[in-house]
Amino acid sequence: MIRVFLEENCTKMSLFLRTVARTGATQWMRASLSTSSIVCKDPKAQKEAPILDASVVLAGEAERARDHLPTITVPTKVDISPITGVPEEHVKERRVRIFMPAKNAMQSGTDNIHHWSIEFDNRERWENPLMGWSSTGDPLSNMRVDFTNVDEAIAHCEKNGWRWFVDKPDIQKKPRVKNYGINFSWNKRTRVSTK
Repeated sequence: MIRVFLEENCTKMSLFLRTVARTGATQWMRASLSTSSIVCKDPKAQKEAPILDASVVLAGEAERARDHLPTITVPTKVDISPITGVPEEHVKERRVRIFMPAKNAMQSGTDNIHHWSIEFDNRERWENPLMGWSSTGDPLSNMRVDFTNVDEAIAHCEKNGWRWFVDKPDIQKKPRVKNYGINFSWNKRTRVSTK
């Protein structure tokens, strides 16, 4: 009962305030008609959930994807090498090495090592006479791109028209569990005579 009364009065109050604001009431009148103590929201301004068709909601993922989304077919073999802008002299005689990079020697964690990278083979380098640093005229010598798996790296190389080879990582042996208590274990192999 009280809720209905408040809702009706709030709608009347909001309509009244809108008409006062439209007619150009004075600043004193606007201040005296403040409703800061009572929160009155316009029910028409409230956001509601969108109305959805039941057939769309109850349809499976395959039906929804088939019926409502346009499909784009892309050919599997696409060669974008003519439009990449890389001069032909830099890619013509080169091979791309696809490899799994080694773990950083300065850190003991193994969190960021499960990805694959590509890099171009090295071209001529020379020692810079000014500082003694090695210089190169090859813009692709320092390019290294990371991928989540080998298939993505191979697809990227084939899409660009590069010759590639996969450098398989060495199979790592399973780490042996070491325990400090083994140092004090009593067995025949590690027993030492005290006499």
